[in-house]
Amino acid sequence: MKKFLFLYLIALSPFFFAQNVVLNKVVKSHPNADKVFYKINPQSTPSEYLGEVEVQGFSDNDANVFGMIYKKAKEIGANAFSYQPFEEIDGTLSKFNPIHYKLRLYYVSASDFPKEDNTVYFISSPYTKQTISINNKKMVFEPRTYTELKLAPGQVYTISTRKLLGSSIKIGAQQNQPVQYFQLSGLSVNSNEKGKPGINLKSGDIIRLERSYGEFLTTIYQNF
Repeated sequence: MKKFLFLYLIALSPFFFAQNVVLNKVVKSHPNADKVFYKINPQSTPSEYLGEVEVQGFSDNDANVFGMIYKKAKEIGANAFSYQPFEEIDGTLSKFNPIHYKLRLYYVSASDFPKEDNTVYFISSPYTKQTISINNKKMVFEPRTYTELKLAPGQVYTISTRKLLGSSIKIGAQQNQPVQYFQLSGLSVNSNEKGKPGINLKSGDIIRLERSYGEFLTTIYQNF
């Protein structure tokens, strides 16, 4: 009987942990055809509040989750968001919970989005601990974490995954250079391009992300 109950709970687990993204509050909609969806601080950025989206349940497929949130946001013309903590019984604000959270949705004029020039965010894999080096200084990333780097004028930064078959990039400050987001990925084994024999083995990649997705990840991951 216990064995049957255990198997029954396993069978039901996808339903318990299935993710649902709900547009649970709509105050108004705004005509808007742009593609951006940036994170803002509504206290310092002129914005028009449109509504709220709620994420229920956990998924480690962050790109899919972002796609569902983005689709809901665009239904009411939102192009910006902010994290909205839940309020506890004692009036304090709860810590971020990846299983259940809310994002407030806004419309912001293009000229009012804040700039963060010459800043780079490095975002970990959602699955494994990783180590990179920045100008030979070792940094260890726990899963679902990120850090930021302010680029100093005149300095070139070499970022490496510290692996024999890994990746490395060089970046430096430039005038009016927009914020950049890079995600670290772990070991991968892929087929080579069509017409080329063998496999492509990499022990780490540094992947540049589109800003909207990068800002979403820095909302649901932890800064260190």
